[in-house]
Amino acid sequence: MKKIEIVQNILQANESIAGQNKRLLDKHKVFAINIMSSAGAGKTSLILQTIARLKDKLNTGVIEGDVASTLDAEKVKDEATAVVQVTTRYMPENCTLIANNVSYALKNLPLEDIDLLIIENVGNLICPSEFVLGEHRRVVISSLPEGDDKPIKYPMIFADADAVVINKIDFLPYVDFDIASFQKTLRGLNPEVKIFQVSCKTGEGIEEWCSWLRGEIKASRSLVK
Repeated sequence: MKKIEIVQNILQANESIAGQNKRLLDKHKVFAINIMSSAGAGKTSLILQTIARLKDKLNTGVIEGDVASTLDAEKVKDEATAVVQVTTRYMPENCTLIANNVSYALKNLPLEDIDLLIIENVGNLICPSEFVLGEHRRVVISSLPEGDDKPIKYPMIFADADAVVINKIDFLPYVDFDIASFQKTLRGLNPEVKIFQVSCKTGEGIEEWCSWLRGEIKASRSLVK
């Protein structure tokens, strides 16, 4: 019983800080997305493609979450308006970012110069589903080499996503991935989810993804006074 109470208290505290983060982002008219996936699914590649496609329209900031290295932050630092690295190695919740991590990062970002904030979460399909960060949209990436059973094995993170990106679509001729089955399972969990098929290597589907993102940002700004 005490264990359940402790977990509930942690989640409640996290939600409170996440609410503060969102209010701060709204104050500065910054639209934030939380990108989640297993390790190697292509989070950083999608971020780089997104920044490249939107650089003439939006200033993009990035919060890079990782257990140990700064490798991903190094990859995006020359492309983004600003980047903050959050390393979770020595944190109790090292399998995911939590709202307090994002609160720290926001204090070190020039929010007045940013339109879009991309949060690259730690590579994990379990922990990130539990912790809201103050983001406006939650995005899950699933790549073809991982197999088409991820929504069955990890339903919570897919059920709560606003968008799912099926990445590495250029692998389709070479792997056993049933896109129709994947989408059917996904729709069963989350009927309203937006699905994109992309290849960060060839650029296929990236424009559709960025167009949706621009639309979400525009809609969000119309709601923020």
